[in-house]
Amino acid sequence: TAQPWTRYFRILREPDSWWLCGFYAVTFGGFVGLASFLNTFYRTQYGVHPVVAGNLATISVLAGSFLRPVGGYLADRFGGVRILTLIYGLVAVILTALACHPSVTVTTVLFTGTLGLLGIGNGAVFQLVPQRFPRELGVITGLISAAGGLGGFFLPTSLGLLRDCTGSYAGGFATFAAICLASAVAIVHITRAWYGIYIRTGGLASLPVASVSEPLLAQEGS
Repeated sequence: TAQPWTRYFRILREPDSWWLCGFYAVTFGGFVGLASFLNTFYRTQYGVHPVVAGNLATISVLAGSFLRPVGGYLADRFGGVRILTLIYGLVAVILTALACHPSVTVTTVLFTGTLGLLGIGNGAVFQLVPQRFPRELGVITGLISAAGGLGGFFLPTSLGLLRDCTGSYAGGFATFAAICLASAVAIVHITRAWYGIYIRTGGLASLPVASVSEPLLAQEGS
């Protein structure tokens, strides 16, 4: 059923809308931002040939791209809140290791893990969105996607600016790690009020699919 226009604008006054935007800005923004940043990073940090830098970046990007559906599956299976909390924590640990500037081989493995985890996080965020805003799904999806795009724009710019100021990428990675840790704490705190209303324990769907489809099937059979 179509909703009044005022209902769609009202979503902008919902704090949960902006929290979901922030969570997606970290996962999708982090994925897109790092994907566009890696080629430059490999060349400036390790002095590798541009073609080699592009190949190394591609490995990491493919991991994140293919693992996004896995994130949705894991969130459906174990709960979006649990998966996102774990993802943010693991990414923070890996980014802290990257701040130490290990060898190019280790760095490639770590970045592949980072973008893979962020890809899983992208799917997990959108497992929660339709549960929290089932009637405003179109507008909230557009709003959250826009936030993700902005995150992807600001991340590489911020990493570059911090390197110009400090002479190292370490500060940028450490800052992003801190943001991920803050996101892990925030999602646990924010979603406590959702339990029993929008989601079940861990972020599982509040109603099983069968309970939604069964009434429709009963109507068709009558």
